[in-house]
Amino acid sequence: MEVKENSTPAETPLYEAPEKAATPNEEVEHTQGSAKLTKAEVISRLNEIKEAGGEIDKQEIEFLKQNFYKQNKADIETAKKTYIENGGDAESFTPELGPLEIEFKEVMNCIKEQRNAVNAALEQEKEENLQKKLEILEQMKACAESTEDLNKTYNTFKQLQQEWNEIKQVPAAKVTELWNDYQLTCEKFYDMVKLNNEFREYDFKKNLEQKTHLCESAEKLADEPDVISAFHQLQKLHQEFRSIGPVAKELREGIWTRFKAASTIINRRHQEHFEAIKEREQNNLDQKTVICEIVEAIEYDALKTFADWEEKTQEILALQAKWKTIGFTPKRVNTKIFERFRTACDEFFRRKSTFFKSVKEHMAENLEKKKASCEQAEALKDSTDWKETAEILTKLQKEWKTIGPVAKKHSDSVWQRFIGACDYFFAQKNKANSSQHSVEQENLQKKNAIIKELEELDQSGATDNEANERVKAAIKLWNSIGFVPFKDKDRMYKEFHHLVDKLFDKLNISASEKKLSNFKSSLKSENNLYRNRERLVRNCENLRNEIQTYENNLGFLTSSSKKGNSLVTEITRKIEHLKADLNLTLKKIAAIDETLKTE
Repeated sequence: MEVKENSTPAETPLYEAPEKAATPNEEVEHTQGSAKLTKAEVISRLNEIKEAGGEIDKQEIEFLKQNFYKQNKADIETAKKTYIENGGDAESFTPELGPLEIEFKEVMNCIKEQRNAVNAALEQEKEENLQKKLEILEQMKACAESTEDLNKTYNTFKQLQQEWNEIKQVPAAKVTELWNDYQLTCEKFYDMVKLNNEFREYDFKKNLEQKTHLCESAEKLADEPDVISAFHQLQKLHQEFRSIGPVAKELREGIWTRFKAASTIINRRHQEHFEAIKEREQNNLDQKTVICEIVEAIEYDALKTFADWEEKTQEILALQAKWKTIGFTPKRVNTKIFERFRTACDEFFRRKSTFFKSVKEHMAENLEKKKASCEQAEALKDSTDWKETAEILTKLQKEWKTIGPVAKKHSDSVWQRFIGACDYFFAQKNKANSSQHSVEQENLQKKNAIIKELEELDQSGATDNEANERVKAAIKLWNSIGFVPFKDKDRMYKEFHHLVDKLFDKLNISASEKKLSNFKSSLKSENNLYRNRERLVRNCENLRNEIQTYENNLGFLTSSSKKGNSLVTEITRKIEHLKADLNLTLKKIAAIDETLKTE
């Protein structure tokens, strides 16, 4: 008869793994989800899982959830963008619950209920398995203390061991305690039985071969590239190792040490794998936090032009592109850090939209102002009042520069319209000035000839009447001639009036002296001196009144007329003649009075 012993407590595995090792959400990659599914396909697959029932693949469920919510989130963002573009307020946007999302939640709830039911059934099964193993353990303890026939007891004990191994999971809290009790009972039974050395050695040899094979399998797992898969395979090897009976006492420690060493390498790789993930996720969090701080620290008051906003927009887009290249952050903050970044970006683009809207409004106002300037320029472009119109258009051009920019699509057209009207006027003005310049040069030559004629008259011995008539004719001709060049205007005016004044002074004095001499000569034959005197006195009074009237008119004209006005000159000359006549009349009265004294 061959009798096998079970493992000793010293061979209990160092690490008791859970039924399924937790996998980070970022690392999930289900074979069925390697391609992107639509929301309808996700729901279809979930319905298949629901209808199939049985054990549910958590990794596939997680993949399907992420796929659905990612697309649903993109749909919501699109709907929000459309809502804002249609004039809606981002703060008041509320996403609608679509039929696919409703169906998705319903099928997920069904699956959740199925999974809860499966878990509940599994826990119930574990409790039942625990009770079964406790009952078997009690029977094994009875065998260890039995004094009945050893062969019968041994067969019963082996049968109980087989039944024990066939019973699967028990509650995790009871695994170690139950296993230790089982091992102790087995050791106690095998110590109780007295087996022959040949059988024990054979049994130990077979157990050693199996455990050596398990050690080799565990050692090969060190080269397995998939750390997670290697870890799960190790857990199965541990279960097999525990189910194999003991080896020779002197080899027990060695075989267990070898298996434990191989297990330690796999466990360490498993731990380092998740530590590396954790470190990488923390590094990703640090990078994403810096990006959030950069966006949040934007100085919006410094963004005053389109160029400023465009430059900053390119920076934000670059940061968004950089964000996409950075991997996942720790699960507990993954959603939170993304929301922080999205909020900062949304704030930037909200402010940009507000700025552009405000600028567009100002541009519209500027366009209306520039159109008004265009209309003014177009209304004046045909004017021939060159000086005043030129001043107005020059002022409009200065005001144009103070008006802000307009939309690019209107900028060239409105400018061409305005400058076209201005250029047209100044082109016409230049043509007129060119023609006027020629006429003014001819007028200058004519007036120079008149001045030359007056100079010759001043030096000639012409009689008073002849000279007076020639001066008057020269004045009439001078006034009939148009403008001279502006630079010669004052000089010509001074030269002409200086000569006229000089000639009139000379002619008036000479004529007055001659008239007074003739008057004095006629007094000797005059019979009625008193009547002549009264007539001269009345004439004096009339002359004074007339002088006063002309002086009043001259005061009004000089205050409202331009320099060189011919009417002012004429009145001035008239006043001088009247004063000369008044002076001559007073001298005549004095001559009469002198004559009356001598009589």
